[in-house]
Amino acid sequence: MPREYDKLVRDDIPEIIEADGETPVTHVVDGEAYEERLFDKLDEEAAELREEPGADELADVLEVLDALRTQLDIDENELERVRKRKVGERGRFDDGIVLERVED
Repeated sequence: MPREYDKLVRDDIPEIIEADGETPVTHVVDGEAYEERLFDKLDEEAAELREEPGADELADVLEVLDALRTQLDIDENELERVRKRKVGERGRFDDGIVLERVED
């Protein structure tokens, strides 16, 4: 009985499925469709990280973020420069500060 997925997977997954004696049915997306699938994958991986916090799930999130960086044509060095600038201007997320409201 077929199992339906309709989701972006890592490049080697079809070969792994074939090695298990099953037949994957795939298609390739690019452009806007690929970008949309990457954003969907980011949501999926972030949810999995929330359910199982750890290096494996965090690595999946980082892999999707790197693919998005490439798809959005953002240079790795430029991204790091912007990240550091924002840390300098606004800080990090180390202290756990929650903004409840701003009063006049």
